[in-house]
Formats: sequence, structure tokens, C-alpha cells
Amino acid sequence: MIRLNLSNRPEWLDLLPGLRVLVAPLTTALMVSARADLAIDGLSETSSQEDMALAMAKAVARRAVLEWEGVGDDAGNLVPVSPAGIDALLEIWPVFEAFQAQYVARGLMLDQEKNASAPSPTGPSAGATATARPAQAPARTAPQD
Repeated sequence: MIRLNLSNRPEWLDLLPGLRVLVAPLTTALMVSARADLAIDGLSETSSQEDMALAMAKAVARRAVLEWEGVGDDAGNLVPVSPAGIDALLEIWPVFEAFQAQYVARGLMLDQEKNASAPSPTGPSAGATATARPAQAPARTAPQD
């Protein structure tokens, strides 16, 4: 069963202690836009799975992250959200993992839910065909005199 979240309000995600981001809802439009990102298009066919995952996470985050708290520069001054800042933030492994688990994985879990097999209309074995054959009794031979 797909559980629908009909809220279209942004929500805060706590990625690390002292670091949180306000993200837009994970929608089809957001994912389609992220897939069309120039950084994704620029990947070669020989790019590793890790390179593709990072590029996709950054593309999604650049579209989804609206605000953040707990992000500063080298001097400790708070910095505003920017595409370059989002990319730099996701280069930090624990942040990348938390963003993937708390935001991107929701879309993947929903994708897995919708790919489940539907039950057969009249029960679990309605669409199955029989492969077993009934055992046949051995042929009887006439008695020999």
C-alpha cells in the first residue's frame, strides 16, 4: 500500500547535531528536474555508482534545500544557502549519508512500494498454472501361463 503524505509544506530535517535543513516536499517534479541537471548530464558512462549518487544527491539538494541552520564559513560566520554551499555541505560524508537516508530514501522507498506485485484477482494462486501431474498407476500386465 502506498501511504500518501498530502502535505505540501516544507519540513526541517536534523542532519547532524546543530545542523538542520528546511526542505521542500520530495515531488516528482523535483526529481525530474534533478535528473535533468547539467551535472548529471556531464557524467560519463564510465562514472562510478558513487559519483552518480553524489551528483544526484547534490542536484536534488540544490532544488530541495530552502534554508539551513548551523552552516558557517571558516571564521564561524553563518552563511546563506547557495548552490555552491549545498554542494560543499554534501561533500561532508555524515551530512551526505543523513540527507540520503532522511530525504532521498523516502522517494526510493515509495518507488519500491509501488513496484510490488499486486495480488491476483481471485486469490494468490489464481494466475498460476499447474505444473504437477497426477501420478499414474503402473500398467498391469496379463498373467503369463
